[in-house]
Amino acid sequence: MQRIGVFVCHCGTNIAATVDVKAVAEALSHEPGVVVSQDYQYMCSESGQNLVKDAIKEHKLTGIVICSCSPRMHENTFRKAAAAAGLNPYLVEIANVREQCSWIHKDIATATDKAVILGKAAVAKVHLNAPLTSMESPVVKRALVIGGGIAGIQTALDIAEAGFDVDIVEKQPTIGGKMAQIDKTFPTLDCAACILTPKMVEAAQNEKIHIHSFSEVTDVKGFVGNFTVTIKKKARYVDETKCTGCGLCTEKCPMKKVPNEFNMGLDNRTAIYIPFAQAVPKVATIDPNYCLMMKTGKCGVCSKMCSVGAIDYKQQDQLIEEKYGAIVVATGFNPIKLDKFDEFAYSHSPDVVTSLELERLMNAAGPNGGTLLRPSDKKHPHTIVFVQCVGSRCDDEKGKPYCSKICCMYTAKHAMLIREKYPDTEVYVFYIDVRTPGKNFDEFYRRAVEQYNVHYIKGMVGKVTPKSDGQLDVQASDLLANEQLHINADMVVLAAAIEPDKTARPLATMLTTQMDTNDFFTEAHPKLRPVESATAGIFLSGACQGPKDIPETVAQASAAAAKAIGLLCKNSITCNPCVAQSDELMCNGCSSCEKVCPYGAITYTDKEFRMPDRTTAIRRVASVNPAVCQGCGACTVACPSGAMDLKGFSNSQIMAEVDAICK
Repeated sequence: MQRIGVFVCHCGTNIAATVDVKAVAEALSHEPGVVVSQDYQYMCSESGQNLVKDAIKEHKLTGIVICSCSPRMHENTFRKAAAAAGLNPYLVEIANVREQCSWIHKDIATATDKAVILGKAAVAKVHLNAPLTSMESPVVKRALVIGGGIAGIQTALDIAEAGFDVDIVEKQPTIGGKMAQIDKTFPTLDCAACILTPKMVEAAQNEKIHIHSFSEVTDVKGFVGNFTVTIKKKARYVDETKCTGCGLCTEKCPMKKVPNEFNMGLDNRTAIYIPFAQAVPKVATIDPNYCLMMKTGKCGVCSKMCSVGAIDYKQQDQLIEEKYGAIVVATGFNPIKLDKFDEFAYSHSPDVVTSLELERLMNAAGPNGGTLLRPSDKKHPHTIVFVQCVGSRCDDEKGKPYCSKICCMYTAKHAMLIREKYPDTEVYVFYIDVRTPGKNFDEFYRRAVEQYNVHYIKGMVGKVTPKSDGQLDVQASDLLANEQLHINADMVVLAAAIEPDKTARPLATMLTTQMDTNDFFTEAHPKLRPVESATAGIFLSGACQGPKDIPETVAQASAAAAKAIGLLCKNSITCNPCVAQSDELMCNGCSSCEKVCPYGAITYTDKEFRMPDRTTAIRRVASVNPAVCQGCGACTVACPSGAMDLKGFSNSQIMAEVDAICK
């Protein structure tokens, strides 16, 4: 006979302000099998847990129902309390009367009635709950970091420092990411390369870190502690083990008019190239789209010039399969494309540039050697207009609804650097509002206004029109002065919104983790678990989770590394016992469950069955590996015969809840 205890939490006023908790406890006390029903101010507190433990022992409870907040918050808390009192932790059921009831209702009578119904459903399920036992699964002592920007580098360094092997997979020929393209960083104005390059070199020299550059993840299988990842190492047509990075091949290559991606297409590179001087690994890469030898079979200059014989025109892509215990996503961001913003003449004038393009124009390793010149005529600009929020905070389909967070600060940085190096240049910044939420950020912005005399104008730029004399007519509004402005500018700089890298969406599918509507990875909990994804063993680092500046990115990278290290330190982890199971007598061997299983936990075997007439027959039936199954339930939905069921969430348990709700 079942002996069930019900415990209703006030949660301060989160629940009690809308739900009559005493009435809920009283109503549930009359449910079949309920022998004790109590309410308490804070059930998750130590005294609240002790109340539950004492009731389990005193009333010899066989199951308990906690009417409180979401099970995502405190299910483990109450399971541990039950286990401490000698009750199987999987005989605990949570009725979510906070998020699903009190927070969404204003009428006390309505909310109370609904809370009672939710409690009855939980009691009905507890009647059918069975004790479950967790299994142990070994942890592979190796981590994978996807993305080789500053977030990925910092994460890898921290994990390696803890003594674990870690692989970095970077799609570009070199690690470094966006930070490698930046000239100076705010708010200290120190050289980005000067602080990034030592990190890149340290990662390359660390014996625990293995860099797979010019590579991408193509497949992910497995589960927390035991992921199997396939990495596609794209052909460079250069042997990395032989190339010394001398650069002689790049100097002699006759194909010299290839757009330079690292410099945002503002100058050209050769068909065989090293992205930048501090590249790691410093290995040449042949672009097959432009290489004369690979397109026509006529050239081979780079091969002739290479004294170590590193050039290999027949090199093929390689597939590498490796096992990892933890995966950290650090795929970064990109500026949005501005082809939908014709009002700013970005597609019509080379003197209208993005902020990242301006970074390269001002960089000593950029196309102009650090001298700021107009792209159109290579002359010094005397008037520059910055346009903020281009594509950020947009309500239409042209841009993004969110604030890109870093634009206000890097525009202030650009304005200060220009005014400091070229005092004869007038700088105008058109803004909606200035956002400086960081340590010393507001002081930095005020320096731009007060010390460097940058003209900040609250207003919007309506149109930029190229003129016949090479000038740009900037038509804008000054909202504070309530007047229309026309500024003759030499250059216009657009602070383009940032968005997640395009690889993020397909990668999220492979990792079976969640994304928001803007394709940023979603954290498990925005406050309490900000660097963990909802999928166990997958952690988030840097701008893949949302717009961030460099200090915040590095902080989150170290936080993600700490979480990964915490997992890798364990020899084994406790598996979720709520896994799928197959009723072999009902299974018809159709393979529907096997096809939908994202973890590869289901296989089929031929099994001998004794028939009613005492003859035997061989049937193909599904078999579930409980160590691999993660209890997602996809197989139970796909099974046409109803043979697949989920422990702890069986069809009979779910229907018992439905029946209790419908009574």
